[in-house]
Amino acid sequence: MSEAGNSGPKSLDDGKAAAYRVLARKYRPSNFSELVGQEPMVRTLTNAFATGRIAQAWMLTGVRGVGKTTTARILARALNYKTSTVDQPSVDLAVLGEHCQAIMEGRHVDVIEMDAASHTGIDDIRDIIERVRYAPVSARYKVYIIDEVHMLSTQAFNGLLKTLEEPPPHVKFIFATTEIRKVPITVLSRCQRFDLRRIDAGALVAHLSSIAAKEGISVDDDALAMIARAAEGSARDSLSILDQAIAHGAGSVGAEAVRAMLGLADRARIVDLFEHVMKGDVAAALGEFRAQYDTGADPAAVLTDLAEFNHLVTRLRFVPSAMDDASLSQDERERGADFARALSVRVLSRTWQMLLKGIPEVQSSNRPVSAAEMVLIRLAHAADLPTLDEALRSLDGTTSAQNGASRPNGVPAGFDNGNGGGASAVAQTRMPSGAGGAQTMRLVEARPAPAAFVAPPAPVSEPQQVPVRSLADIVALADAQRDIAFKVLVKRCIRPVRFEPGRIDVSLTDDAPKLLLNDLTTKLRAWTGRSWLVSLSKEEGGQTLAEMESTKRENAFLDARSDPTVAAILARFPGAKIIDVRIPDAPEADTTEADMPVEPPADDDET
Repeated sequence: MSEAGNSGPKSLDDGKAAAYRVLARKYRPSNFSELVGQEPMVRTLTNAFATGRIAQAWMLTGVRGVGKTTTARILARALNYKTSTVDQPSVDLAVLGEHCQAIMEGRHVDVIEMDAASHTGIDDIRDIIERVRYAPVSARYKVYIIDEVHMLSTQAFNGLLKTLEEPPPHVKFIFATTEIRKVPITVLSRCQRFDLRRIDAGALVAHLSSIAAKEGISVDDDALAMIARAAEGSARDSLSILDQAIAHGAGSVGAEAVRAMLGLADRARIVDLFEHVMKGDVAAALGEFRAQYDTGADPAAVLTDLAEFNHLVTRLRFVPSAMDDASLSQDERERGADFARALSVRVLSRTWQMLLKGIPEVQSSNRPVSAAEMVLIRLAHAADLPTLDEALRSLDGTTSAQNGASRPNGVPAGFDNGNGGGASAVAQTRMPSGAGGAQTMRLVEARPAPAAFVAPPAPVSEPQQVPVRSLADIVALADAQRDIAFKVLVKRCIRPVRFEPGRIDVSLTDDAPKLLLNDLTTKLRAWTGRSWLVSLSKEEGGQTLAEMESTKRENAFLDARSDPTVAAILARFPGAKIIDVRIPDAPEADTTEADMPVEPPADDDET
């Protein structure tokens, strides 16, 4: 509310000083032009009022301190605006109207404010329903402002629905909530919804600077930036922190005083700590952290600020205009841009992930300083480590250089050719060094490599013919070729009829693909090295492999239930069930029990 509109009495009793009013109340906006950071909502309401399309209910949502209740009061003032020259709803509230002062102070008889956190039941809503029938006493509209509306009970919401959908023409509802997801959709559908945004840090800095000038308080720009960041988009929080900082600094607000009051680390020193970590200098990073801790910085706050600067550097790499943020210090802008050009996204992303995991460790630890130091040590050691793909490429490049590009196909590095010698087996990996950087370790076979050896060309031979005597053989071939989709189709859709060398007769299930037999012919020719004649038989055929496995599983469960020990366990524990049956040392099955071999169940099947 503006100072002019809410200055109040200058004194109390016979010269006594007026009671102090906190800045959040003293400078509470009283019209739409004073709202900070909510231009889209103001524009929508301005157009609605100008065209006469005024809704019957509004839903205001947003985080704490962005102005939901203040906006509701301004909206109630606009609905009941009346001066000597204007007698209609208006968003132009420059001149104080007849009802404006009482509405903004929350004491107008026709503007009823209710806190749903303390009036949650159906009886409270029933009282509202009874009173909406009566016309307003003096204003144009009777306005009900219900704060924290998500706290209403289910019965209260249901009782409000009919009145909310068809209210009398002289009644308006304005709801405010921080938990929009807890409001029933039936209520939301009857309201115009406005999402009040978090206020930008730059807008908060400008707002705080103007208020400090009105109060005659000297405030450092860095201190304003710290307060804006700590408020996290909340105007009320920023004014509360500024109020506290003015009291802390005895009338002036400096960066050091705000930093000490909030337990923050120096932003410039955070940049120094980030630089030490990125260089892998563990000793310097721990020394800088201890220095910040000794000056009063909270360990978790230091890591949080480090994560925020890491995010800033990453953002500057892709959005250079981000350095125009008014809440950033000059040091953060300049050095952040330098880091963005020098560091890769791989390093920045890994640092971000490690900080996200490390901050909760510090917050929950009973030794937060030690926990924070261990996080910094991990960060410094990992700063120069390659990713997995880079390590593999490095390993491949080293192996190729050691063994030459003329190695014949099928002869890996280090393979003994049977003549008493062999290529030297070399493995290279990067390991963290004691200084936080990286060192290369090589593991080399003890015996020396022989003289230059040129392997003779591999003889060209006919592909080996693989026998196929059952569906299980086909499934084994598909498994060896890593053709899992075809393996599943064979097990589920093919019923065996006859297997002969070079010929297979089968029948198919109803859900078998039309081209399954063609695929089977092609794959068998490629996998076995010979041509096969696969034909569709009119005979019904045997069970599919999937059906065999299912039958085995059912039999195993029946046998388990019949076992006296298992039956006693089930009787002892009511509600217990058999979910898996495993026989660790089962003897080999007798192949004469069935005409067709049965594929053993996979490891993840229940047997």
